[in-house]
Amino acid sequence: RTRTGEPIGVINVMGRIFMQPLDDPFAVVRREIDALRPKARVIIVDFHAEATSEKVAMGWHLDGRATAVFGTHTHVQTADERILPNGTAYLTDTGMTGPHDSIIGVTTEIALTRFVSGLPAKFEAAAGAGRLNAVIVTADRATGRATAIERLNLSASEVDALAAHSTTER
Repeated sequence: RTRTGEPIGVINVMGRIFMQPLDDPFAVVRREIDALRPKARVIIVDFHAEATSEKVAMGWHLDGRATAVFGTHTHVQTADERILPNGTAYLTDTGMTGPHDSIIGVTTEIALTRFVSGLPAKFEAAAGAGRLNAVIVTADRATGRATAIERLNLSASEVDALAAHSTTER
């Protein structure tokens, strides 16, 4: 829900490039948006996909249909946030929340072993200081169109400082 209590529609759809065979995500997301539209003006689409080209295509496909389209899956935040011409906030990949000194959250030693040897190795989550990758979108309540998008890439200490500030503001 929004700050004013209005419902928000959230859709997660998966891409097909380099992924297991799935239904056409472009058709599926149109159908789901049509089903949500009577209930929510603000609609967020999380597009879980490998290929940036497929994510960009989804952003343009949904421009004016969704409030926001964010890519996920690669764990690496992109710096291409924008409002598309018909009012959809777009970011190719939101990134990850997890250990910063890692290879997409995995211990560097294990990930490097896999790359260098070509042999499988069990992933282990890396330890250490984390980072928070996120995005903030402001939308027009009447139209559901995005009016602003801000990408966040915060260290653990920055998150702690914000949390402490938020607590003292109450």
